[in-house]
Amino acid sequence: MRTAGVLAADGGANAAWPGGGWVLWAAGAWAVFLAAHLVLNGRWWFWLLPSLLPPPVFVALPGLLLPLSWATGDLTAAVVAGAALALGARQSGLVPGALVRGKRRPPPPPDGAVRVVSWNTQHWCQSTDPEPFYAFLRGLDADVYLLQEYHHDEFDGTYRLIDDERRLRETFPGHRAVIARGLITLSRLPVAATVETAARRTLRVDLEMPGDGRILATFNVHIPVQLRLISPLRTDFYRAVRTRAADRAREYRGLLGDVAGCPHPALIAGDFNTTAAIGDARRIARLGSDAVALSGRLCPTSWQARPGLRWWRLDWVLTTPGARVHRYRFRDPRGLSDHSVQEVSVSLAEPGHRTLADHRSRHHDEGTHHALPLPGKDRPAGQ
Repeated sequence: MRTAGVLAADGGANAAWPGGGWVLWAAGAWAVFLAAHLVLNGRWWFWLLPSLLPPPVFVALPGLLLPLSWATGDLTAAVVAGAALALGARQSGLVPGALVRGKRRPPPPPDGAVRVVSWNTQHWCQSTDPEPFYAFLRGLDADVYLLQEYHHDEFDGTYRLIDDERRLRETFPGHRAVIARGLITLSRLPVAATVETAARRTLRVDLEMPGDGRILATFNVHIPVQLRLISPLRTDFYRAVRTRAADRAREYRGLLGDVAGCPHPALIAGDFNTTAAIGDARRIARLGSDAVALSGRLCPTSWQARPGLRWWRLDWVLTTPGARVHRYRFRDPRGLSDHSVQEVSVSLAEPGHRTLADHRSRHHDEGTHHALPLPGKDRPAGQ
């Protein structure tokens, strides 16, 4: 009996759950990965690949290991799993504040707020019937549309620009269309200016808001995706990842400069191809205030790899001081795209004197002929 007692004491980690030592190994392996992630993420181009993990994994896995470690009586494993859970929480994309802020949305002003939708259309009804596609767009009934992927995919790393302006104008007779770089901004508000940007995959359009005509700058954003859909056994796969990491860095630098130099309150929205687990999320945080807490969703997601797998949030809405979001929600795209629609209501805070658009701004005319093509071999597949 004395021997049995000694064995029980020595094997405490396995007493409650035979073979429980594997929990410590699993917790340790995850802790090593997490440490590498926190150090290398956003600093080494290759880490774009590991950072594509679904963000909830960063709390789900240590959250599972923690009770298992208690069940096995392994205190060391519990400490490691608990530390990994605390350190990985910011990578998870979870928004606990949304459970409170989602119920305390700021009321709209007396003259109402402007309804804006942002949507990656997945190659502009290339693989869907145009009738339901346009009916869906029309049914969103937004004052402003920020639409991405106004092109068709050639499935070889390039895309083909399209010209559907006639149908656009017939479908939205009360909106003005500004088209460039495979992006469309449709607005029933007066367009004060279309402004050149350093970011080559962004379309800035300044709009006159109702009432006093102050300016809201809208940034329609599409950051390129990290990889090409080719075999990871090919060197071209990794060459593309490295090239696109540099491309994404240039885009974010340009966008940060564009937003910092904007003299008006701004709404920055679109497909950033970035989750909370990707290092570029730090750049997004510098752009403006994230509106996602107003969605009321603890785990907001906007993209699905395939039906039923909506685990990633790639789409963001941000505002700079002076712009207020009153409502934010994701809407089901009804099978027309792999991205959800972002819908926000926005107004300008504290009415003041009308601000004139920057006289140094350079303008685009309307039209597909001003869509700026990206280098074909560098254009991300599925962008």
